[in-house]
Amino acid sequence: MAPKDPKQGGGFFASIASGLSNFGSAMTKSVNGLLGYEGLEVINPEGGTEDVEEEARRGRWKQEDRDSYWKMMQKYIGSDVTSMVTLPVLIFEPMSMLQKMAELMEYSYLLELADESEDPYLRMMYAASWFISVYTAFDRTWKPFNPILGETYELVNHHGITFIAEQVSHHPPIGAAHAENEHFSYDITSKVKTKFLGNSIDVYPVGRTRLVLKKDGVVLELVPPPTKVNNLIFGRTWIDSPGEMVLTNLTTGDKVVLFFQPCGWFGAGRFEVDGYVYNSSEEPKILMTGKWNESMSYQPCDAEGEPLPGTELKEAWRVAKGPENDKFQYTNFAHKINSFDTAPKRLLASDSRLRPDRYALEQGDMSKAGSEKSSLEERQRAEKKNREARGHQFTPRWFDQTNEISPTPWGDLEVYTYNGKYTEHRAAIDSSNSDDLTDARLTEFNPWQYENSAAAA
Repeated sequence: MAPKDPKQGGGFFASIASGLSNFGSAMTKSVNGLLGYEGLEVINPEGGTEDVEEEARRGRWKQEDRDSYWKMMQKYIGSDVTSMVTLPVLIFEPMSMLQKMAELMEYSYLLELADESEDPYLRMMYAASWFISVYTAFDRTWKPFNPILGETYELVNHHGITFIAEQVSHHPPIGAAHAENEHFSYDITSKVKTKFLGNSIDVYPVGRTRLVLKKDGVVLELVPPPTKVNNLIFGRTWIDSPGEMVLTNLTTGDKVVLFFQPCGWFGAGRFEVDGYVYNSSEEPKILMTGKWNESMSYQPCDAEGEPLPGTELKEAWRVAKGPENDKFQYTNFAHKINSFDTAPKRLLASDSRLRPDRYALEQGDMSKAGSEKSSLEERQRAEKKNREARGHQFTPRWFDQTNEISPTPWGDLEVYTYNGKYTEHRAAIDSSNSDDLTDARLTEFNPWQYENSAAAA
């Protein structure tokens, strides 16, 4: 008998799915009468349509800034604005996208549990919970800085993990990352495709994610759902990711299919995730349910997707308590990512921590952050001009572009692979007898391959 689809409700998920409306339809309201602009829609995730005009007045923007920015952005409606638009630092957080990629490492203990599990379905459940855990960072609605071409981020001193990420392409923007410890290796090539809709933007994860659990050598591949960022300019910005997440065991054919419920009236269904672990014959073995900003739980189920008698719902993961009243809603781990406590000895000068715009924003100097961001972007353009004048192409240090083109639901992806040179680089440093006491904080940010021309720009 075919298992139930959590999107359709019924059985265990009936009470969760009932009453949810189509995403945005009940809460969206044009506020043309208030603002005089065509096509502007505001969504209040906690209310209905009657308070949308009040919601439009909220948010981070000053009225004069948001009005002028709205007029400027109207021409981009329907376009992919991934690298077309220069955005003001007032909507940024003091972190780059490469650091954001590293936030997935916070709950890596779940991968230790997955790797050590003798049950193949529990293994998939723990791995899926790990991938869900990164969505807690999406509850934080500030935009990370776009990495400069050649920028890197290193992370150590966390569960024995060595993590390296690098911006390997600027047009289109592509980041690659590799992480490893005794239990797993993780590789991702990440490219984002967007569609600007006025006061919201759809974000499509055109990427490839591979996870290897070392004990049995199983290879898992992830296809995440798209994300929608609401109230970009008018109203309080908030994020939703309605759709399916599919985690496939390429070794055995088992898979996890989880449905991220869309936000309905007065927040109904917001954050909720429901689905199953299936065997290779597409029979449900474990049901999973929870909220991506709180916790995930699991329970063995029968062929119809109903909980097995004599079993109980058990918690697999819960978000760690974070600091209160944090300006950027950072978790404790997000603060660690920005700190030098998780940096290795002899940090690469291209590391995101060293970006002057990021540091200025972290210190609360908005004016300097904006000027430093502009300076970095100008230097990047100057280096590109110099590189092209020489007939050269940018060459990443730690990742190699392959001939493989990976299809995704939102377009094809050029795949980059970890080349192992960073492992050799770190081993050479760790085995050296010299005690380098240089304060990494004093290192000048330098992702440039043509330093002299970039510095002279």
